Amino acid sequence: MLISPAYAQAGGAPGGDMFIQLMPLLLIFVVFWFFLIRPQQKKAKDHREMVSNVRRGDQVVTGGGLLGKVVKVVDENTVQVELAENVRVKVISSTLSDVLSKGTPVAGGGGGGGGGGKADPKTDSKADDEGNAAGGAAPAQKKSFFSFGSKK
Repeated sequence: MLISPAYAQAGGAPGGDMFIQLMPLLLIFVVFWFFLIRPQQKKAKDHREMVSNVRRGDQVVTGGGLLGKVVKVVDENTVQVELAENVRVKVISSTLSDVLSKGTPVAGGGGGGGGGGKADPKTDSKADDEGNAAGGAAPAQKKSFFSFGSKK
């Protein structure tokens, strides 16, 4: 006879193959965790922290790419942004994409009279325009962050 008989071979250990088969899937999950999921969670946490720390006077960039200055924090979800002189819009805080520069902190009250102190920007929104006229000096021409030429 030219054909030899075929005999069945013994099966391998049932528990060892399962671990070896799952090893590539576990490795893929670990790679996705360290290169995709973890950095994305960190970036989202940093963005939430940035949005919660936005205050009046900060220069911000909106999600649409508009540059503006925060003039009022309405609540934890909404801020009022001045895009140009006398152009103010309400913006959802989570749509702010970046804070370019932090504003200077507002000086806390302390002037009980005397007329020589600075006006409080919280209560007097036109402190720069009209506040200097009371001292006798003409108000200086303001240079805006958004002006592209000289105004005359």
